[in-house]
Amino acid sequence: MASSRVPIIVFLFSLLTPLYIGGLSCVAAHTTKDSSSQSKEFVLTLDQSNFTGTISSHDFLVVDFYAPWCGHCKKLDPEFEKAASILSSNSPMIALAKVDANDEKNKDLASEYDIKGFPTLKIIRDGGKTIQDYKGPRDAEGIVSYLKKQAGPASVEITSTEEGNALVDGDKIVIVGVFPEFAREKFTVFLTLAESLRSDYEFAHTLDAKLLPRGDSSVSGPIVRLFKPFDELVVDFENFNLDALEKFIEEATIPTVTVFNHDPKNHPFVIKFFNTPNAKAMLFVNFSSKPFGAFESKYQDIANEHKGKGICFLIGDVEASQGAFQFFGIKEDHVPVMVINDDKEKYVKPNVEPHHLESWLKEYKDGKVTPYVKSEPVPEVNNQPVKVVVADNFNDIVFKSGKNVLLEFYAPWCGHCKKLAPILDKIAASFANDADVIIAKIDATANDIVHEGFDVKGYPTLYFKSASGKLLQYSGKRSKDKITSFIKKNKEKTSQQSSIKEEL
Repeated sequence: MASSRVPIIVFLFSLLTPLYIGGLSCVAAHTTKDSSSQSKEFVLTLDQSNFTGTISSHDFLVVDFYAPWCGHCKKLDPEFEKAASILSSNSPMIALAKVDANDEKNKDLASEYDIKGFPTLKIIRDGGKTIQDYKGPRDAEGIVSYLKKQAGPASVEITSTEEGNALVDGDKIVIVGVFPEFAREKFTVFLTLAESLRSDYEFAHTLDAKLLPRGDSSVSGPIVRLFKPFDELVVDFENFNLDALEKFIEEATIPTVTVFNHDPKNHPFVIKFFNTPNAKAMLFVNFSSKPFGAFESKYQDIANEHKGKGICFLIGDVEASQGAFQFFGIKEDHVPVMVINDDKEKYVKPNVEPHHLESWLKEYKDGKVTPYVKSEPVPEVNNQPVKVVVADNFNDIVFKSGKNVLLEFYAPWCGHCKKLAPILDKIAASFANDADVIIAKIDATANDIVHEGFDVKGYPTLYFKSASGKLLQYSGKRSKDKITSFIKKNKEKTSQQSSIKEEL
């Protein structure tokens, strides 16, 4: 089954933080400022013509790559402008800029900076020598606080217990290096680590472990001490190989069981959970229900047993998980429900009981569970010019029909898809009397892509399947004439005489 990592991250971002990167969320046209307004704009407006010159003249620049039709971009705009106004008086000044990545003239910039959703924010340092993803808040106050830390040193020195207690507050991950002196190779490695991971974690260093609120205070180092608000609260690590340090941090910063609810303190760990390459086991249950305690206890035991064995675990409250339900195609009457998602497939166990969890997980590991396919209902009537494809009739229409099929993978909220819709209607009408050709569409957000060969990374994506089964992706101009010419050039005579158009 073809799969894409982009949509799962999109649903999470838009679900967890309304001002986060909800890149594939579309609404009406972008709000523009009144041209008569005399208020100063602090966010720099960049495009292909001035981008390189601007970044080369700044040691630290934050760029918002946006699309005018994106709802989350519109929500971010006033917060970003307010933050830019505040940071303009910072010493040193922290500059904020924006690029309309949807504009044709800026497409090369969007490609160069790997922009796959909107808004995407990038931190650009040293005139463009270092580029990092922005992973901070989306409100003005949070942006200002996060960027002040990002513009400062990657690791700060702790010289008092007050500083140690203020930094290690119990709500976030903090990584502290303890050293007998700040002059040797291991300290240099630690600073390199801090620089590379500074957008993800807070780093500090100290000469005295007694200044830290938790952990063995007698150590003199060098060690790396990781503080976290879950599982074991303090973990020490003594291997200063850079790769080993990065692996240690990656593994130590994922909770044994990630909690998915409305508490914003948990949201960074939820995002981290979905970013891990491991298989993901998810249990969705009503946290306020009587059976929750039994589920939580049993699930924690199972997660402990599987720690380090390639499966990560999450428990989600039904009230906070509606986006997950939509993404995975599960319904509320499935609750309590367990879902396992790996690189290629997903598996669903509805109406699960606490004593089912371990045995069903074993069945999954033994390859005895059938993959779950998300599908909208097959249309009872499918007689419109553009045929409706869902996961459950995908093979019948696209492959078993023996026809030449132009198939659009779309998302209901996508502005480009909405513009393409009337064009496809006209194309379908022009082929209405051609029994060899089908024009079709599938909502790729509501149906799994059940056939290998379709690489859908954005919307709309157009594929042409010839009568003999050849697959071609259409990447030309989305106009009636161009698409029609493409179909005529690549279509083949069908071997079947019956018309699926009549059957549909």
